[in-house]
Amino acid sequence: MAALVAAEAGAEDPADPVDPVAEAAELSRTLGRLLPGLDADCKAGRRRALEALQRALEAAGPPEAFQGPWARLLLPRLLRGLSDPAEGCRALAAHLLELGLLRAAHPRDALPRLLPALTSRLLPAPGTRRPPEGCEELRLALVQLLRLAVRLGGPALAPLLDDAIAALRAALHDPFPAVRREGCQCASELARATPDHFHMQAESLVSPLMQTIAHQHWKVRVAVIQATGTVVQFGDGKLVDEVLPHFAQRLFDDVPQVRQAVTMVVGDWLLQLRDRYSFLHKLIPLLLSSLDDEVPDIAHAAASLWEQVGLQWQQENEDDLKDKLDFASPPPAHHPSPESRPGLGCRELVFRNLSKILPAICHDVGDWVAGTRSKAARLLAVLLLHAEDHATQHLEPLLRTLRLACADQEPAVVAAGMRSAELLGTFVSPEVLFKLQLPALRMAPSPSALRVLVGILRGCPAPILHPHVKTVATELASSHICQASQERPYGEQLLMCLQALLAVCGGDTGDAGLPLMQLLVAVTAQWGSCGLEDQPLLPQVAKTLDLLAAAEGVDGSRGLYGQHVGPLLEGLITSAQDWTGYSAELLQLSVVLTQAGPALGEVLPQLMPLLRGCLHPAQDPQMRLKLLSLLAQLLLHAPETLDSQGQLHSYLDSVVSDILGPNLQWRAGRTAAAIRTATVSCLWALLSSQALTAQQVQAMQDRLLPQVLTTLEEDTQTARLLSCHILCVFLDRSSSPADPEQLLKIYPELLKRLDDAAQEVRLAAAGSLGSWLQRVASEGGGASFQSSVQFLYHELLVYLDDPEPTIQNAVLGILKAGAGLFPELLAREAEAVAHKHRSPALCEQLLQHLDTLLPSPRGPDGVPA
Repeated sequence: MAALVAAEAGAEDPADPVDPVAEAAELSRTLGRLLPGLDADCKAGRRRALEALQRALEAAGPPEAFQGPWARLLLPRLLRGLSDPAEGCRALAAHLLELGLLRAAHPRDALPRLLPALTSRLLPAPGTRRPPEGCEELRLALVQLLRLAVRLGGPALAPLLDDAIAALRAALHDPFPAVRREGCQCASELARATPDHFHMQAESLVSPLMQTIAHQHWKVRVAVIQATGTVVQFGDGKLVDEVLPHFAQRLFDDVPQVRQAVTMVVGDWLLQLRDRYSFLHKLIPLLLSSLDDEVPDIAHAAASLWEQVGLQWQQENEDDLKDKLDFASPPPAHHPSPESRPGLGCRELVFRNLSKILPAICHDVGDWVAGTRSKAARLLAVLLLHAEDHATQHLEPLLRTLRLACADQEPAVVAAGMRSAELLGTFVSPEVLFKLQLPALRMAPSPSALRVLVGILRGCPAPILHPHVKTVATELASSHICQASQERPYGEQLLMCLQALLAVCGGDTGDAGLPLMQLLVAVTAQWGSCGLEDQPLLPQVAKTLDLLAAAEGVDGSRGLYGQHVGPLLEGLITSAQDWTGYSAELLQLSVVLTQAGPALGEVLPQLMPLLRGCLHPAQDPQMRLKLLSLLAQLLLHAPETLDSQGQLHSYLDSVVSDILGPNLQWRAGRTAAAIRTATVSCLWALLSSQALTAQQVQAMQDRLLPQVLTTLEEDTQTARLLSCHILCVFLDRSSSPADPEQLLKIYPELLKRLDDAAQEVRLAAAGSLGSWLQRVASEGGGASFQSSVQFLYHELLVYLDDPEPTIQNAVLGILKAGAGLFPELLAREAEAVAHKHRSPALCEQLLQHLDTLLPSPRGPDGVPA
């Protein structure tokens, strides 16, 4: 019964237990039969033998039975097969070696023979660059075989590290990219497999890795970065210094995967590197540079790693941070992003290493490569966001660096510099900032220094900055800053500073209104004049003017100037004696005079002495010319400007004797002629403004008539034309009886102008002659004027034959209007030349008009019968 049960049990068992010894013997016999085929002379024979060996190995028994024949018979022959002349045979030999390692019970026993063989096939011979194995695919298979040996050997590879490292160095220099990638992965596994011994050989791999880190294939670069991370982590800490410059360059890689690999490796070092505390100041910048990467995934990964680093460091230094942890301060009320404020550990890490990081960043901001400058400037903003008020102790180098960044030609660098300046304004006391920035601006005014100031003003909270507005505005309005440059970028930044200050003031400028207005006038004078209408700065000036008016609580520019025109003029008077035609103060005065409008009538006591001093003949001619042109415009609209309060007449004597009279004096030179023309324009504008009484016009005539008669001979048509008009006004509006001698001096000069080259001047002279005849008639037309009037009749009759019909008609009108003085004389003169005229019709009209004036008909000689 027991035998039956045993028989049944045996029948249920699918197979009898395998005897390892018998299996090993059977495999040995099979190998003994097949291995001689590897020595065949023909390639086909060796290949058939290798294929038969492959089938035998695939059908081999358990690892215990396979180990003996494998190590004793098969391994040596396969290693020799790696040098077979046939490429196919070498490939089969490599495949059989891989299969044997996987089937063997003790694969580590094969390593002492396998690794030297692999190294010999991968390592170029001395004096050559090509490896013994010429096939790329086979070299890849050999490196994969090496990687399998590393995986199976583990710590047992320690005695063979030299061979493994030599093979890996050859693989990392291989021209086939796939071999390099496989070599990088093998190096990582070798470092993990032999942690106790690898550090002695790690340095040997760093050099080939760094030579490959800039490979043209991005997958190779990623593999090199990952392998370097592992090699350095299990190697010597001093390798970090050798690797970091190359990693920093890879942060500029165009491929996101490469930058992400650098970020992950550096983050892993900060978390796990044994000597990480010695390299914090070198590793932190690399990780923080990825926080603002253009690819969101990289930025998120960097932020997550940085948070882990901060938490780990915080836990490791918990005793040192106990007070800060127990009494944690809330985010500053003016923090730009309080909801995403970095943790305490992150902030402390940056603060404690900032003094070591900052010099390198300051250096890189001035690098010749634009990408390096941009990356350094963006990193600086990230550091300042972590450092917060701890940046105070580094203000001087920080401000110097920001001025350099804001002067860059790359918009990205400038934007990052402005962002950093705003963060400084947010976290650092404005009093400390202005003590350093304003003297630097005063010493070297530049658009970049103003940009930094703009950023500080924008970032500083309004309640904290408000007490300093007057100080900053006064400094900016000073001549050594607001007049330091005429370039448009400089003016733009000054205007932005002003706008930032106004944003702080809100609706209350306090005692800062005047310096703000002075600054605005200076900017308007330099960059907001009509000559810049094609520039985008002019609308900004107008916008800023409206902002200042709103802050002052007044209505537009007229209200602003009405409030500040007096102090503005007083500030300009102090330096007026030193002005030239190119002085910035002259431009500022022009702005005040053209924009103030009716407010000028309230400040005549300050304005007239200023004009009198600036228009003195001893002053710069160009300045006088510009001021006289401006004064002419003001006098032309005197009721809306200088005479808005009706007080201009009180200063008329000063205007005539100290301004107009001296500048009408003849002096040689074109500039002097232009000044006389401008002065004549002022005189004409004053007479045309209707702001003068008849007595005042008479007084002006008595004082200026000789000079005006002289200007009738000026080279410029404008001067001659206006002089004729002025004489006409003198003749028409004078109140008291005229001096005969003065009247007799006028008409000869006007008569000359009838021969002027300009038609307008001739017509104006004709009109003035008509006024002269009317004035003589109003004076009674005494005998003292008879000869002069007769001479004038005689000369005017000549112009009835003028080629221009307008002149003929004008002269005819004059003769008709003046015929009432001495009609008999005019009739005699007309009859005497009537037969000579080419236009007898005009002469006949004149004679007919005289018939109406004469008491009796004319005789043959033209006189009354």
